[in-house]
Amino acid sequence: MDKLLARWNIQAQDVFMYIFAALTLASIFTAIRYHINIIAIFPFGILVAYLCVVDFRKVFFLLLFSLPFSMETDLPGGFSTDLPSEPLVLILLGVFILYFIKNFASFKRNFLFHPLTGLLFFHFLWTTICVLTSSDSFVSFKFLLAKFWYIVVYFFMAGLLLKDKKSFCNLIWCVSISLSITVIFVIIRHAGHSFSFDSINLSVGPFYRNHVSYAAIMALFAPFIWYLKGYYPKGSTQRKILWSILIIVLLGIILAYTRAAYLALIVAIGAFWIIKFRMMRLILVGAFMAGIFFTSSLLIDNKYTDYAPNFEKTIAHKDFDDLVSATTKGEDVSVMERFYRWIAGIYMIKEQPVFGFGPGNFYGFYKGYTINSFKTYVSDNPEKSGIHSYYLMLGVEQGIPGIIFFILLLFYFFYRIEIVYHREKDPFTAGIVMAIFMCMIVISLLLLINDMIETDKVGSFFFICLAILVNIDIQQKRENYKSH
Repeated sequence: MDKLLARWNIQAQDVFMYIFAALTLASIFTAIRYHINIIAIFPFGILVAYLCVVDFRKVFFLLLFSLPFSMETDLPGGFSTDLPSEPLVLILLGVFILYFIKNFASFKRNFLFHPLTGLLFFHFLWTTICVLTSSDSFVSFKFLLAKFWYIVVYFFMAGLLLKDKKSFCNLIWCVSISLSITVIFVIIRHAGHSFSFDSINLSVGPFYRNHVSYAAIMALFAPFIWYLKGYYPKGSTQRKILWSILIIVLLGIILAYTRAAYLALIVAIGAFWIIKFRMMRLILVGAFMAGIFFTSSLLIDNKYTDYAPNFEKTIAHKDFDDLVSATTKGEDVSVMERFYRWIAGIYMIKEQPVFGFGPGNFYGFYKGYTINSFKTYVSDNPEKSGIHSYYLMLGVEQGIPGIIFFILLLFYFFYRIEIVYHREKDPFTAGIVMAIFMCMIVISLLLLINDMIETDKVGSFFFICLAILVNIDIQQKRENYKSH
């Protein structure tokens, strides 16, 4: 075969490319002819399988590139998936398990036994225990499976592959390019509706569920683009491209009309000085005390009933200025609907304070715990959305211990990241540390009024940030050990 290829002056990779191109065209035409769209992605599956054997790192970065493009797709039997990200996650799950078994003896034990890894393990272990006591075991088991492959791929595989400058740059470039393409797409669609507030949810499809998901991924990833930009020399092509992408992303955030994203990004920028002046411990204590005070002030003597909405005035608004004004007056339907579900969640926590109702079970049980005085025009909830607060959701579905394990994970991350930042001598790596810190600030604030850890647009970056901090912390300890 090699002699034949040499005779015709053809390289082996060229043959592969010709066969792959022919197969792709055949699949597309077959899909069109027989109206079976899934056939069109058959060559893509072959390519991914080939890369998994040759170099699964490329498949991991392909997954990162696909995140902004990923679309929620309903499947038969009441199931749903994110295409193409979730199939890639499942493939990489299998690859990583095989890799781990084969290389178990040489696997980095310091990563496995890092305190952050341990806290994440206890968070997942408690989720597993709550599945066993769940009020609906089938729903909870589906939730647990999704949680498992998110942690394996976005934390453990990310920890295996994201270790140095090259891999950090690849991460940021992959997501930046695909994110900017989707943002341009949304802005163009939105322009056709004169950038009106009431058309933004229509414009973000099919890549994003709603404008909150769209704004969230832009806000949490903007710090990465900012810090990578500074890595390249002034006037360089890479720096100019990143400046352009950053401007596009910031414009997208502005036009997304998402109050939570605005506030979270502003706080993240301000939080830069928290690390600079070593104020993290004080802030963590203050945040904990503020959370206790706010919760108790609402619960004592049922004080929350004072905030019941006026059913006639609490409506959805089509103008963003009206929305902001209504928010301050307690007349915005999205804010008051959150209160409606939060109060139900508090009663559910009182009912099952230790193990909760089981992961994924808020929607199936919450309506029996609601209060009619907080009911709004959208309380029927036909889209089956959640409680809109990840921390409360943990309490409802995994009891008070579920909240405690997650808060400990977050607090240790923020406590440790200040130490790692001030210990880092390399400016580029210090920039990456600051980027993951700001990213986690955005995510943590968004989780106050959204439940997005279980979505690929947000949850993936949550676990990736954990993995990067663990790797940098381990590298610093190794270098300090060598120097002594």
